[in-house]
Amino acid sequence: MARILIFGGHGKVALHLERILAERGDTVTGVIRNPEHQEDVLATGAQYLLADVETFDLDQLTNLVAGNDAVVWSAGAGGGNPSRTYAVDRDAAIRSMDAASAADVRRYLMVSWLGSRPDHGIPENDSFFPYADAKLAADEHLRATELDWTILAPGTLTLDPPTGRVQLDPEGRGEVTRADVAAVIAAALDDPAATIGRTIRFGNGDVPIEEVLRARAS
Repeated sequence: MARILIFGGHGKVALHLERILAERGDTVTGVIRNPEHQEDVLATGAQYLLADVETFDLDQLTNLVAGNDAVVWSAGAGGGNPSRTYAVDRDAAIRSMDAASAADVRRYLMVSWLGSRPDHGIPENDSFFPYADAKLAADEHLRATELDWTILAPGTLTLDPPTGRVQLDPEGRGEVTRADVAAVIAAALDDPAATIGRTIRFGNGDVPIEEVLRARAS
């Protein structure tokens, strides 16, 4: 069983993930900023840590990460404020990677988005551009580290029930349920040999998640 730290521990994907991991016997800690969210995290079977990743420096994040077997970044500013988007989705994410390296916690999974590529095509005057730009910078920083990284890049998130089935490199919006995104993260943690060093772009489809992860990513 593993010790897993999840940044963004109160997000909808993270709450699904915490329940999946706790039920299979892992020791799971969700990092949250708002103390009012602690009961929701505890209800999944996970523990929680109160920390503001936007303001934590490298030493603080290193202390927070230390002692875990894997880190999952599922945090985000939530849009609406470009400066905060860069502060959380880019800068804090990058600090968390550097903290994982400093703490010798080698396994790191980033939850990104389907279109996170240099040619994402989002114009700079689009309100979505700061998010696209910040996520791309974080993804590229992670690829340049010596961590055992995996970047999971789902399409448009929905609140539909889980299906347990996805497809690689979907066309269009690549809609996928948040519960299935959590299941993909859990499966990637369970199968590092098939997922380390891969960027896995996916949406809901017809293939069981475990089979998809064993196939080659683009």
